[in-house]
Amino acid sequence: MSFSSLAILTLIGSFLMLRGFQTFQSEGLHFITGFEWTSTVNDGVETSTFGLGSMLIGTLLISGTALVIGVPLSVLTALYLNFYAPMQIRKFMVTILDLMAAFPSILYGLWGYFILMPMAEYWAKLLNKYLGWIPAFSVPQPAFTRSPFVAGLVLAIMIIPIITSVSREVFSQTPLDRIQAAYALGATKWKMIKTVVLPFGSGGVVGGAMLGLGRAMGETVAVYMVLNIAFSANLKVLYGVGGNVASMIVSRWGESTLLESKALLAAGFVLFMMTLAVNFLANFIVKRAIKSGK
Repeated sequence: MSFSSLAILTLIGSFLMLRGFQTFQSEGLHFITGFEWTSTVNDGVETSTFGLGSMLIGTLLISGTALVIGVPLSVLTALYLNFYAPMQIRKFMVTILDLMAAFPSILYGLWGYFILMPMAEYWAKLLNKYLGWIPAFSVPQPAFTRSPFVAGLVLAIMIIPIITSVSREVFSQTPLDRIQAAYALGATKWKMIKTVVLPFGSGGVVGGAMLGLGRAMGETVAVYMVLNIAFSANLKVLYGVGGNVASMIVSRWGESTLLESKALLAAGFVLFMMTLAVNFLANFIVKRAIKSGK
């Protein structure tokens, strides 16, 4: 099973690399660091400039927003399920989390567009009003709809089941003798969690967060539905301009020329390698955290 998974990943990576090789050869490092993406055809001659920099910045900005929102909620949920929730509530909530993990991303995108976006726009205005002195929360003009903030909220909901499941597994491996020793010294449950469970499970939480990051970086449809795709380096989380690599590929593929289609496959290869590296590192951290508890 593991060999077949490795073979499939190798085939996917090889396909993207071979199809995008011409772009890597012609653009060089500019493909990663450039901020302009243009492709025009005049008299049968195609001229193009492909730079993925703005989309990479958008990918990191949206994924980082999702982690900032999703990780604390996931950790608190995992702690509640492990140490506070009655058994029946725990089973019900675990079932709900499993269902959330299985929902198609299009459902999250529709929910984000029709239900979450109006509320998120109001929250964005509040953040801008009271925290606008922070560069990340300032906006050059009042455009709050379809912003990285909205996309980050949608992705945060999508990654909560992943991070919660990993955190629960790691927290459950906390040695019982340490927990009993904390109680014997007069610690309350919350004090025991702060001094024993959280320090022990911190590595697993980091690994779970990185697994969530890998999911967020590669998400396509949900982000495409709630974000204005624009080729500009936007570091303003509340400003309604931006994009990520995956949604950019979706938005450009239908009308792409031959050269641009190769550039989009090259962009897919870059995203593939980024998510693969994040997931491998996350799996290593999680396995080490769980192994240390045995």
